[in-house]
Amino acid sequence: MNASTTPTAPPATPRAAPRFADELIRPFSAVTIAAITLVQLVERPPAKFDGLVWVLTLVVIAACVTPALPWLVLPEKHLRVLLLTTAIAGPVLAVFAPHTVAIAFAYVNSAVAGERLASRRAAFAVAVVTTAVAVVAALWLPPALHLDAGPPWWTSFTVGLPLSIGLGRQDRAKAVAMAEYAAGESRRAAALEERGRIAREIHDVLGHALSGITMQLDMAEALQSAGRADEANKAVRRARALAASGMGETRRAVHALREDTLPLPETIVRMAEAAGARCEVRGEMGTLRVETTQTVIRTAQEAITNAHRHAPGGAVRLLLELGDETVRLVVADSGPADDAVPGSAAGSGMGLVGMRERAGLAGGTLYAGPDGEHGWVVRLELPR
Repeated sequence: MNASTTPTAPPATPRAAPRFADELIRPFSAVTIAAITLVQLVERPPAKFDGLVWVLTLVVIAACVTPALPWLVLPEKHLRVLLLTTAIAGPVLAVFAPHTVAIAFAYVNSAVAGERLASRRAAFAVAVVTTAVAVVAALWLPPALHLDAGPPWWTSFTVGLPLSIGLGRQDRAKAVAMAEYAAGESRRAAALEERGRIAREIHDVLGHALSGITMQLDMAEALQSAGRADEANKAVRRARALAASGMGETRRAVHALREDTLPLPETIVRMAEAAGARCEVRGEMGTLRVETTQTVIRTAQEAITNAHRHAPGGAVRLLLELGDETVRLVVADSGPADDAVPGSAAGSGMGLVGMRERAGLAGGTLYAGPDGEHGWVVRLELPR
């Protein structure tokens, strides 16, 4: 099996198509929080541990902003390290710099963990660590180090809540990615089906004609070598007739492919009118498989052609029955029913054998034979 027909596996880590919220809002929020924190620290420097606070601030900004960039692909282990760094340093920074918005880093960190970590266990661990560190830092560090009161104590219990937002966004991204994958596979299957259908058309239309032409030309060469020029010329003329018939069949095949855009009943009615035949349609169109539609069209074309070829001047009748589970086509003519099999003569592009092969490929059956004392009938039955 070549690469063009090998099914593609679903994405291991589905990602949604880029959207405004995914590409801008999250990194914009992280950068905005970082900028506001820096401005607040410049305007109101920390009273204690000035150098430590600035180092902690830069570490938190780097660790928080980097995972927030959706276009930056990081290995899972590196992503976990950055998120855990923010989970520990973010709440501590909020206590050392109580007059800043540094606590917001913890909220952003929890949301990013839920959205970007492939393991939900790891994402929950980040949220738990963030909450635990925030609670301990808020309740223990101020009295122990004689610092000003940090953010309200109850905020420490909420820093892990944005995890649910991140998980929801990840689930949505996976659903969108899988839907896009399924749609792509559906289009791929339809394309392969169409390629197979066109391949059958080429085989049915050109295969028989080219095989017949080759045989006639080989016969003509052999007869010419044997000095039987008259018979050789007849073989060449038969080859020419086969070529002309093949060209006509090719035009019919192209027409049939184009007719797929029309409903099947309308296509059959137009075909009958063009051939001067009567046509009756019973049942509702509904949804039909492409194979069923194409097989009915090609069989009707071949049956009408054979009827005119073997029973010239006879009346031709078409009946298309669209049942709940099956589609049935009957093409009958009023000509004499002789022993010749319609479609077996030279010049037939599809022939009775080709019609039966096509019906079998579509999961149906085809009967062709005498219709009473006079005439010939072709009956095709296919599943919907």
